[in-house]
Amino acid sequence: MTRSEGLDLARAFIEAHFAEPLTLEQMAAPAALSISRFATVFRERFGSSPYRYLCGLRIKRAQSLLLAGVPSVAVATEVGFFDQSHFGRHFKRMCGMTPTAFVAAGGAALGKAKRASGKRAAMDQRHSA
Repeated sequence: MTRSEGLDLARAFIEAHFAEPLTLEQMAAPAALSISRFATVFRERFGSSPYRYLCGLRIKRAQSLLLAGVPSVAVATEVGFFDQSHFGRHFKRMCGMTPTAFVAAGGAALGKAKRASGKRAAMDQRHSA
């Protein structure tokens, strides 16, 4: 297995298990790399640390749930955050507003997040070529 294939497997694992509590060791296992090496090459390949990538997946799913009318408390645990406070901190850091403000704005920040993920996807394609 090449390093690229291992990283793709690790990313697929993270995407499949994002709502579960994941350790860096669990994320690195599919890539068959040490934790420190995995963190380094994951960042180089995908443009963010494994943990930041995981948080981004959780926030993306949280946005969808919030816009569907799911209460913030339920969203926090549904997407894998420890509690509502933990979720709120990460949501505000990544989206620039609280979950409540996001819902009140009707998901206006969702377009911004999609544009950012589009840029990230383009960067992923450049790195895999």
